Amino acid sequence: YNLLFERFLNPERVSMPDFDIDFCMDRRDEVIDYVARKYGRERVSQIITYGTMAAKAVVRDAGRVLGFTYGLVDSVAKLIPNILGITLKDAMGEGKDSEMASPDLIQRYQVEDDVRDLMDLARQLEDLTRNAGKHAGGVVIAPSPLSDFCPLFAEHDEGGRGRNPVTQFDKDDVEAVGLVKFDFLGLRTLTIIDWAVKAINARHAREGLSPIDITTIPLDDASVYRDVFANGNTGSVFQFESSGMRRALKDAKPDRFEDLIALNALYRPGPMDMIPTFVERKHGREQFEYPDPRTRTMLEETYGVMVYQEQVMQMAQIVGGYSLGGADLLRRAMGKKVPAEMAKHREIFREGAGKDGVSVRKADEIFDLMEKFAGYGFNKSHAAAYSLVAYQTAWLKKHYPAEFMAATLSSDMDKTDKVIAFLDEARMLQLDVLPPDANASEYMFVATDPRTIRYGLGAIKGVGRGACEAISAERALGGSFASLLDFCKRVDSSKLNRRALEALVNSGALDALGGNRASLMLQLPEVVKATDQLARERDAGQVSLFGGGDSAPALEVHLSEVDEWPLSQKLAGERETLGHYLSGHPLDPYRDDLRALVGTDLGELDKLWSGAPQGEKKGWRPEVGVVIAGQVVALRKKGDSQIFVQLEDGRGRIECSVFAEAYTQLAPLLTRDRILIVQGGLREDEFSGGFSLRVRQCWDYAQLCGSHAQRLSLRLDMRVPGVWERVDALLARNRPGATPLRLDVLLKSGDRGVAGVLDLNGPKSVRVDTDLLDALRAHPGVRTVKVAISRPWAN
Repeated sequence: YNLLFERFLNPERVSMPDFDIDFCMDRRDEVIDYVARKYGRERVSQIITYGTMAAKAVVRDAGRVLGFTYGLVDSVAKLIPNILGITLKDAMGEGKDSEMASPDLIQRYQVEDDVRDLMDLARQLEDLTRNAGKHAGGVVIAPSPLSDFCPLFAEHDEGGRGRNPVTQFDKDDVEAVGLVKFDFLGLRTLTIIDWAVKAINARHAREGLSPIDITTIPLDDASVYRDVFANGNTGSVFQFESSGMRRALKDAKPDRFEDLIALNALYRPGPMDMIPTFVERKHGREQFEYPDPRTRTMLEETYGVMVYQEQVMQMAQIVGGYSLGGADLLRRAMGKKVPAEMAKHREIFREGAGKDGVSVRKADEIFDLMEKFAGYGFNKSHAAAYSLVAYQTAWLKKHYPAEFMAATLSSDMDKTDKVIAFLDEARMLQLDVLPPDANASEYMFVATDPRTIRYGLGAIKGVGRGACEAISAERALGGSFASLLDFCKRVDSSKLNRRALEALVNSGALDALGGNRASLMLQLPEVVKATDQLARERDAGQVSLFGGGDSAPALEVHLSEVDEWPLSQKLAGERETLGHYLSGHPLDPYRDDLRALVGTDLGELDKLWSGAPQGEKKGWRPEVGVVIAGQVVALRKKGDSQIFVQLEDGRGRIECSVFAEAYTQLAPLLTRDRILIVQGGLREDEFSGGFSLRVRQCWDYAQLCGSHAQRLSLRLDMRVPGVWERVDALLARNRPGATPLRLDVLLKSGDRGVAGVLDLNGPKSVRVDTDLLDALRAHPGVRTVKVAISRPWAN
């Protein structure tokens, strides 16, 4: 791929290169251990980091030493603004930025002696080193014992000897004394590839197929370029996930590996402006010429656009007569933009170009072009390496989606937002995601067949890895669990406490062990009590009244059964333990009514944006006017006049920002779990790569039902005995009201069913609210419930 070793290391280079090497997260420590064995443990160590006492931490430390109460110290620390890099000087209004000052802190400092003493001591200690740590990936390798170059720092073991020594110089000082620093980093994507390939090969072994080797897959698989990259179907594909990158892919339609390298390098601040030119030239819609005919071979793959630092170096070599080492020095000088240095290189370039008959004017033109691109050109070696990893993930996603998505989900099990996004991606790939099940799930997500993933027990909050592995191990040993009692008897109680058991019930992982979740939660105290007693007796070598004289006494407990919880309670338990809803969504009962009201859902934001007239997208921050609906799942305040609201509807999610006057007016509506209808401006969010919404107005759906319901339509199956009496009784609770009824009734006539429509209004009209709608939908004889609501924003 025309990568230049001289970009990394050459005889004319004045400083050591950066060694940044990515490894699978699971095996990074093996690499560090290998290096220590190979070069000698006395010559290899990790690098120290120093933790300093920052503003809030130093206040808390000083308060503890002075013996002040926790309440006092905590209240003072909380007065320091949450701004990255703030100092106590800034917080006291003595810094350059007056906006960082805390008026309340300054006032307390002036009137309270204890606060003055605390702050005066804290300011003397601020920024002093508090503790030593270890750099996440930095490793230093010396040509002789490290003690020849720098002091070492070691933790003490029980015998008073040092262990795990690290350099006492930090990363900058290590380089200053001439040592070479290597960054051995753990890359999650390499771990995902490793897990996916192992799962695929395990399935292949069971099916008698040959294993795959990810390092030998073809890099010209047309289906991968067509179905994954060109379609923008790159969720979970390394480096190509953001919505901005997906749009660039749809425009560019890459069909070869070199295109991926170029897009990887171009999709960054600065060179991003060149993407439209790259796209137009790739598809032959824009003509171009090479700066010099001799540069054709190295600019051909990027359609004449200088994308890489290596191309700048090659241009200097081919046209200006530089050595590649000298060209690297030129590239660095261009990046730093030092005028004197640039003038010197311009003369060298003119002279070298002139030897091959290039005029001074043309040489200056090419030099200016190089200077422009050198400012934001990207390292091609880096882009090529990352594009290879990206292609491998795309290949796995195309050919083995279940194993790939199971590995992706497992890699971020503790990050709920990531799990939700990956589950959405799995459903887009039309994969079935089975719920967690103590009789089937492992610790991690697992592909059970080419189209199905089983939820991992490790993604349940409150259930540790030890508990998950104990469940899996016992199931492998003794078979499936028959009941909650059987489960608690067999799984090691030291790994499975009451909180973990409740989390397993709420998540649905124990659904197979009882009639329903309400019954399981009711049985739990009795079962835990009985199994704890059994464990104590077993440990004491006793036999209880429960069983005979064998070593494992029988245990019988009466397990009560009750009706299942309402859907809202089941879903609340899932959100608490899984971070999201799995068996449904609180919006499900109202989904059709909401869609009829706003005409869309949060999974269609791309369609709303792309379908809007271009005239609406003008201005420095284009907006498209929309009305959407969703449930409030998170709130984040910023100051006293700004709040960010996360809305979600089971199909997608969006962050909505509420500012100034709108905030004052709408604040009472902005509460968690409320279903809102929101009117505002849809924007592309450059930070997340998705969309955000600036709120202009919003309404509570429950209130709209009461104030704007135009008709309540019910489909009743009158063949169900007593249906009308019970429905009329429910409706009577909400009379008098202003909303007329339309009844679509199914009656039995002889051997056949007949249908009729009946409109009721006046005294039979009702007051609509969500409680009434929920009660009607829960009734066995009510087939459908629909409420037509007028649009307040249409006035």
